[in-house]
Amino acid sequence: MTDSVAAGVQPPNEMLATLGLQRIVAMGGGRSRMEFLAGMHMCHSGGVVQGGFVSGWIDAAMAHAIIGLHHEKGDFDVSPISLELKISFFAPARPGLIVAEGWIEQGGRSTCFAEGHLLDATGKVLAKGSSTIRLMSNAKIEAASREAVG
Repeated sequence: MTDSVAAGVQPPNEMLATLGLQRIVAMGGGRSRMEFLAGMHMCHSGGVVQGGFVSGWIDAAMAHAIIGLHHEKGDFDVSPISLELKISFFAPARPGLIVAEGWIEQGGRSTCFAEGHLLDATGKVLAKGSSTIRLMSNAKIEAASREAVG
């Protein structure tokens, strides 16, 4: 399955817009590829993207790999919730186009292990990540959020 966020069209949600999502290039078969635009407003130290954005991009790609696989199976009631996230930084991310790729290493009914990496526009690996992810029902998560907000 492939889905894209065209120029001038809002990303699927505000969180992805905050991360600078430009488009979802591919999402299916337990893999995803997403493009983000890093801006100077995301940087510190003379143009180095803050690590939270790098982590968020890789985390989003891993989550979308899981979401895409479940959507292919007709399961639209799944939310990947990170139990553990590890990011290794190899080189600084700079303003411009950034590509995040995620894939499922091992999947089960309630827990998945995913990996991902971040590439610059030339294909250089900037960071790698791995995550232990719990699969939860969207309906249960939304009900708990409504209850917490009151």
